[in-house]
Formats: sequence, C-alpha cells, structure tokens
Amino acid sequence: MNEIEIPEADRQIGTNHPRHTQIIYGHNSPQLDFLDAYKTERLHHAWMITGSRGIGKATLGYKIAKFILSQNQSISDINQDLKDTLDIQSDHPVSKRINALGEPNLYLVRRLWDEKLKKFKQNITVDEIRKLKNFFSMSAADGGWRVAIIDAADEMNNAAANALLKILEEPPKKVLILLISHQPLRLMPTIRSRCRTLKCNNLSSEDLANALEQLDIEQSQDKEQINILANGSVGSSVELISNNGIEIYNSIVQLAKQIPQMNRQSIQTLADSCTGKNAAERYEITLRLFMLFISRLAKFGALQKNENHTALSIESKVFHELAPDTKSARKWADFSQIISERTSHARAVNLDPSMVILDMLLQFEETSKKH
Repeated sequence: MNEIEIPEADRQIGTNHPRHTQIIYGHNSPQLDFLDAYKTERLHHAWMITGSRGIGKATLGYKIAKFILSQNQSISDINQDLKDTLDIQSDHPVSKRINALGEPNLYLVRRLWDEKLKKFKQNITVDEIRKLKNFFSMSAADGGWRVAIIDAADEMNNAAANALLKILEEPPKKVLILLISHQPLRLMPTIRSRCRTLKCNNLSSEDLANALEQLDIEQSQDKEQINILANGSVGSSVELISNNGIEIYNSIVQLAKQIPQMNRQSIQTLADSCTGKNAAERYEITLRLFMLFISRLAKFGALQKNENHTALSIESKVFHELAPDTKSARKWADFSQIISERTSHARAVNLDPSMVILDMLLQFEETSKKH
C-alpha cells in the first residue's frame, strides 16, 4: 500500500481532508484573535483549538499553518492582504506543499494506520512526540517558522502527553504548536495552562449549509432533523447523510418508546445491522447516535425542556417518560459514562459489534427501571 492509499485518522469519511478546505465558515472570532496576536508580536508558541467534533477546528489549524509558513517566503511572494486576513492564495507554494503533504516546515502528529490490523491505532504514542521533538531540533532551512499540528491532542496516551509537556515547557524559537482538541478537559491541566485557547463554536444553520455546499454534499429531505442531531457539526452532518442516520436514530427512539420491555426482535435487528463485512461505519454511527440520544435525554431531565426543538415527533414523549426530573437526569448522565467506558473497552479488545449493541440496549432497559 503506498502512502496516498493509506487512510488518514484526521479525515472524516466522505469529505475532503481539512488541509484541502479553502473557505472556513463560522469561526471569524478565533481567526481574528490569532491574527491580532501575530500582528502585535504576542504570538504564543502553543495554541489549543477547541470545540465540538467536526465543526472545522482542524481546518482552522491548517489555515493558521499555511499563513504562518507563508511568512517564511520573501515579501514579494506573499499576498499583500495577509496583514488583515489569515487567507493565502490557493496557488501559493506553501498551500500547494501542505496540500500535497510536502511542506518540510510542517509536522503532523496523528494516530497511525496499523497495516497488519487494517485499522488506526487507539492512541497517539510517545514515539510520535519523540519524532516531533527531533523535528523541532532541526533548524528550518530558511531560518523561518516551524509548525506542528496535533490532531487530536485528546488521543495522546499518558507517555505522549508527558513528552509533549516537556516540549511546551522549553519550546524552541520560532515554533508554533497547534493542538486540536474535541475534549480539552481530557488533557493534562499542565498542558492546558501552557496553551492559549481558540474556541470554535458550533456552526449556525446558514454556515453549516454553506460548508456542506463547499464539500458538494447534497442535503437530504431530512435536512431539519439532521441539523438538529448534528448540532452545527459538518462532520456529523456528513456522517448522518451518508449512513441513513435519521433512520438509525428513529430505530433507537422507537425502542426507547417500548420501555419497560423492548421488543427483542427489534433489538436483534439493530444489532445485526452493525456486524459483518462493510458494517464498521454503521456500527460506529449507531454507537454515537445512541450516546447522543442518552445525552439529550439527560439534558432534558436536567433542564425540563428540550434545549432545541425535538428531532423526531416521538422524541418529546419519550423524554417526558424517561427523564421527568433532575434525579433521572443524573441517572442517565451516569449511564452515559458507564456506556462510554464499556464501548471503549469493547473497541480495545475487538468485541463482536452485535454483542456490544445488544449489551448496550439491554443495559439501557435495565437502567430505565431504576428509580
């Protein structure tokens, strides 16, 4: 398998890699914050780009990397508007090299592909951070900037995180480290304290539509429901559209409607749909949609109202029955944590997907009976 065929852990299936996205929607504020720091010569060496998964954090990271590394060029090669925007021309040499993974002053840290097991490794390991340290130990050929993108920083194991901390404590000159983080609280406090933060918010409906159009993603007739479930995430929208996400979510809600006794054949049907050849993506989206359902259930109990409007006509009735008060909200929040840990373990030991789904649904039924 040659390099171009190897999957990329930081790329959403069905979309372009973030480095190829030309226009970024909905994140003007963090762009201006970074640009202001650069213009006023207060550019910190490490920036943590945070927000929900799939909203454009990595796209922003690559935009920053292209901007900074374009400053290594002679002034005649630079777009004269750069002092007022992070944008550089798509045909700029730096942009072309980054898109082709050929920029010598950019280093990417991400989960590696295991050719033997045909899947990505679970974590970013300490070896990858050691390679980053070696990269920083070499001076840039032109004496300019060197940039690293860690995507996602949440995926570092403990050894990798500690190795990164040492780099952050004594950073080389003219180095910029961009940490893409979906869940910053999973990072060590000492890492967070050494980074400035660029907070990316979930996209508005308009920005989400524009981002999908840029990717040539045709929105389905379930557009409104998808927007609610995706909650402003381009990545989640693509996943829902590509995998009949509304149908899967509807199956989950229909099962919940049957509480206290879910139909065993319906449970088995949903579980069986997640196993077999080419079912890996459906398995993952089923897990995520179930966790989304539990999260919305817990929020409803805590707030005693839907934080948005319901995605499905039957969702509100189910929420009222299963999460009538704050006590039930705590129950579902605890259940969410338990299921998250169980599914992580299941991935680590390669449990059969259908058994994982069966166990998850039966645990849900059992939890619903607790007071």
